Amino acid sequence: MYKNTKFDAIIIGGSYAGLSAAMTLGRSLRNVLVIDSGKPCNAQTPHTHNLITLDGETPASIIDKAKQQVLKYETIQFFNGHVTEVKGSNKLFQVYTTSGQKYECSKLLFATGINDISPEIPGYTECWGISVLHCPYCHGYEVRNSDIGILGNGEFGFELCKMLFNWSKKITLYTNGKSELSKAQHSKLESHNIEIIEKEVQSLRHVNGQLEELVFIDQSTHKSNALFVRTNFIQHCDIPEKLGCKLTESGYIFIVDSQRTSVEGIYVAGDNSSIYRAVGSAMADGTKAAAYINKALNEESF
Repeated sequence: MYKNTKFDAIIIGGSYAGLSAAMTLGRSLRNVLVIDSGKPCNAQTPHTHNLITLDGETPASIIDKAKQQVLKYETIQFFNGHVTEVKGSNKLFQVYTTSGQKYECSKLLFATGINDISPEIPGYTECWGISVLHCPYCHGYEVRNSDIGILGNGEFGFELCKMLFNWSKKITLYTNGKSELSKAQHSKLESHNIEIIEKEVQSLRHVNGQLEELVFIDQSTHKSNALFVRTNFIQHCDIPEKLGCKLTESGYIFIVDSQRTSVEGIYVAGDNSSIYRAVGSAMADGTKAAAYINKALNEESF
């Protein structure tokens, strides 16, 4: 049983953003509880990149090291579990877990991330995070100068082709059906020798998550070493919305200012509120949110 059940802040989500926030609050001498269910969105990704001092490390090893460092601060506690409900309002929230615990806090930070919705394409899920990729800055260097595919259409497909052209000149745009490119976009891609394939994708052929080729409904195939995509998503945790936190049109939790949601006392950090899906940006969000939480606590008690 924990030393106490009442905290200055409770952080729901113990990955990069949540642990970064915990460290900042711990160093501010705040009593903090981190609650995490152990389901990070990048669990299948073999290596983390574009993160100075930790470039190439596995996501799990970074989290393990972060937890060890965070828990050295005596005012921080960690609970492995799942939050089912939150009640209350600013200065007094009640947090309930599946195992029956109840905790109270003055401020809440949701660092709960998002759930990607995979298309119903056999092989896609197995390749996700390994060779089906979401971020050129996180993964582009590892597949540089190889056969890169882009699963997209219209404006998104065109813009991603433009971006990835810096990493490889062997790019294919798979529109997965009739192209929605404008004539000007089509001509621009052709001028850079970017092939456009409008066939519907049936499956991804791979070996242990490493993509080899796309298979189309007419059973023809096309080689690709990596496939960049933009997935649809839902919030990993719907509690903020139930508490009245507004969402953006894109489905992210809306930030009023300073990582604060539209509900007083509730803050967010990481993928649940930002289009920038990189470990470094999640850490930065966590640090920033914690600083503003500490500031709010100071202003209320001074």
